Amino acid sequence: MLADVAREVENAVARPPMKPGTRTKFQVVALIVREERARVMGDATLTQGRKAEQLKRLDGVATQLARIAARDTSLLELLAEDARVSDAARVYKATVMRAGGLEPTEDPEPARPAPTPTPGAEKRVVPRSVLSRQLANPFLAPDFEAAAQRVAAKPRRLAGWELLEPLFRSFEQAGPGAPACMPLPDPRPVPGLMGRELMPHQSQVVAATTRGHRTFLLADEPGLGKTAQALLAAQAADAFPLLVVAPNVVKTNWAHEVGMWMPLRRATVVHGDGEQVDGFADVVIVNYEILDRHVGWLGEHGFRGMVVDEAHFIKNKTSQRSQHVLAISERIRERTARPLLMALTGTPLINDIEDFRAIWQFLGWIDDTQPLGPLMNALEDTGLTPADRGFAAAARSAVIDMGVVRRRKVDVVDDIPARRVADLPVELDGAVGRSIRAAGEVLTRRLVQRYQAAVEARGESAVAGVDLELARRVAAAELKDSSSKAKGENVFTMVRRIGQAKAGLAADYAAQLARNVGKVVFFAKHVDVMDQAEQTFAERGIRYASIRGDQTPKAREKNITAFTEDPEVSIAVCSLMAAGVGLNLQVASNLVLAELSWTDAEQTQAIDRIHRIGQSEPVTAWRIIAAQTIDSKIAELIDSKSGLAARALDGAEEDETDSSTNVQLDALVSLLTDALAPEGVV
Repeated sequence: MLADVAREVENAVARPPMKPGTRTKFQVVALIVREERARVMGDATLTQGRKAEQLKRLDGVATQLARIAARDTSLLELLAEDARVSDAARVYKATVMRAGGLEPTEDPEPARPAPTPTPGAEKRVVPRSVLSRQLANPFLAPDFEAAAQRVAAKPRRLAGWELLEPLFRSFEQAGPGAPACMPLPDPRPVPGLMGRELMPHQSQVVAATTRGHRTFLLADEPGLGKTAQALLAAQAADAFPLLVVAPNVVKTNWAHEVGMWMPLRRATVVHGDGEQVDGFADVVIVNYEILDRHVGWLGEHGFRGMVVDEAHFIKNKTSQRSQHVLAISERIRERTARPLLMALTGTPLINDIEDFRAIWQFLGWIDDTQPLGPLMNALEDTGLTPADRGFAAAARSAVIDMGVVRRRKVDVVDDIPARRVADLPVELDGAVGRSIRAAGEVLTRRLVQRYQAAVEARGESAVAGVDLELARRVAAAELKDSSSKAKGENVFTMVRRIGQAKAGLAADYAAQLARNVGKVVFFAKHVDVMDQAEQTFAERGIRYASIRGDQTPKAREKNITAFTEDPEVSIAVCSLMAAGVGLNLQVASNLVLAELSWTDAEQTQAIDRIHRIGQSEPVTAWRIIAAQTIDSKIAELIDSKSGLAARALDGAEEDETDSSTNVQLDALVSLLTDALAPEGVV
């Protein structure tokens, strides 16, 4: 009997995609083989010959299972001693045992395991500022409403039914022809945005929050402003302090967005052990990689809301970061009545419908075994059971109404501009970041010393304010020396080092985009940045095409064709100089600028590789900018020059304001004048 079931599994695995029922069969056969081996080994009534015969037959089935698992290694996790056994698997196990002539033993409801120390707990820290906040407010007011909400209505009609598997399966069936999206209110103006305006589709989520909705799986495509929606939803729900868990590459951008959309709120970003954390901030931003150090105090901080960005990162429930996120979420739900919980991801499903499980559990819609609270009540209200024909559609609708929001660019094309540049500030951490900032300080001091020497040489005892003309002369002299020097730190070497330091972060973001939206174009100026990006993509199993200046025309054309025609090639890694003109890459609508050009014209040429006649989707260029470096000033100058260039094309008198030399000169002038300002440190 076991061998027959194993053959069914083997045939099913050979014809992907694998269905959940196949995984259940595989696990059940493995469980029975394991139990039968133990029974045979301990059966004193069997002769040695009979025992050896039965063990040989069981080993044959085990070998068959091993061969199956070698074809699909995701099955290996089902063989672990602590692997979860669903109710459906228990029922099927009993069926197989009876069919094989065995009486199934009673399988009691598994007790929830006692909490075990989390690996890495010895590394946990509590930042000093957080301790100060705890001392300032040692008692959090009890929330009796939260306690009352934990007394959920007991299941009635659906008691005893396995519900999680049917819920997941309901999303495998075709929907009604539109993206899965809960009913949303009509868009309304959102007050108090300091002159900024939400797009209509964004204001719908804020309006839903204002009406009392508190859990969202926000699955909008990238470029539709999920960050702003989450922050203003928190404002509408008064969900402060708010915890944001995000990938390292975007956590600085979260702080930037807080400053833009909620200037009266304070944000703090957790780096390393959190020495610089502001424990009294309204928004605390932490990346997945350091959660193990901070999970303890984050769970006790009194957060009233939690946002998980790129929530597909927690799809593997056995990973430490998933366990930490779920533990913090559970603690927040225990302590707070109706907290705001938002999972942000353009791709909630990566490999399997089971990827929903951790996200739904984070949102409090389910636990390990069943739907919870409102979702369970909604299923009860359908009047159906999993055995009824209409249950799947009703169950899918019930889950969507819990807060699934999905909009694509094409759905809201009237809301968003046809072409936009979105800046993504990143923090350069570690020794490299410190070295680059130190080089910037050295350059600034050299400019100040040149300026002060020039002032003294003029014989003036005092100068009122900053002499801008003199500042430009000093900057021009520095620029001339930088162009002629072969060694030493200057504006050119510093910008190149910044590009190298950003390469990994830019590639990481491009990889996330590729998983979310499909094809992405990645632009860089320097070969070593392209090399590092391509290495990152290769390590992650992402296929890419490389378009460089040293390629033969035939090789170049082959790579362009691979990107535009092969659905498996997700990213085109392009040289800003070699691929910035003459290419049609409009198969993509998202572009990553890993390094800044010196002119708006170069940047525009790169964007126009995908923003062309025939492009059916709005285009977004994601510009990676190193915060607290000259990178930020260069970006500002390029943007300021773009308006001048447009005016020149519209008939204004031509000038050279958009030349690369001008941007380099103005960047140095900006460094110098900032340092000479009263608040500057000279």
